[in-house]
Amino acid sequence: MGTKSEIDQPVVLVVDDQELLRLNAAGILEDNGFSVVEAVNSTEALKVMESRPDVRLLFTDIQMPGGVNGLELARLVHERWPHVLLIVTSGGYRPDPPEIADHGSFVAKPYCDRELMTEVEEQMSRPSR
Repeated sequence: MGTKSEIDQPVVLVVDDQELLRLNAAGILEDNGFSVVEAVNSTEALKVMESRPDVRLLFTDIQMPGGVNGLELARLVHERWPHVLLIVTSGGYRPDPPEIADHGSFVAKPYCDRELMTEVEEQMSRPSR
């Protein structure tokens, strides 16, 4: 069993097909006290969601090959796991707010540590559902 600090760390699922970007996001989140699980596409992300009921936030790229895109992934996650918070990212597409399920938020690539963490903190401050 993990230590109390490991148990108390919110879990974030980071989904991005570009390894360096995924590792960068994971590093930012881990440096700020989050536990991170990674997936390379929506198919892998849904498998993680099915096996990890402790995921609190989904951070996904919108444009990914195979399976569904990040907006559709966010919608599917919201339908099956409504307690999971949602943040989407892209360097090539900026969705209108209604396109992001459950009042999720958007961070444009390239993003800096502070931009990502501001969105994460805003989502985490939402009342639990």
